[in-house]
Amino acid sequence: MAFEEEMTCCEKTILSELQGAWGLLRDAVAESQDFPEGRRALFQIDEAMSWEIVRDLRRMPPFLLVIRNICTMGDAPQEVMDYIRYVDEILTEVLEEYPQ
Repeated sequence: MAFEEEMTCCEKTILSELQGAWGLLRDAVAESQDFPEGRRALFQIDEAMSWEIVRDLRRMPPFLLVIRNICTMGDAPQEVMDYIRYVDEILTEVLEEYPQ
């Protein structure tokens, strides 16, 4: 009887890519010294990445919208806005792949 071998490398999934994108966005906001609304945005980012939201991915887009609004109205640096677009692109793909 032949045994299947355990995989030797990890396969990157779209969900891990989404997690990574949120992490990049969070880091960019945290490092933005001249962004006065950064604390509000960080609170919303942390909430969007919470276990309760990740378990029900349909709840994530409204958080992203709030974050986008805070960052737009607070004149966030371009890098932050770019990461918001990146999260949005991956989130759209995730919701298409995992409809709930």
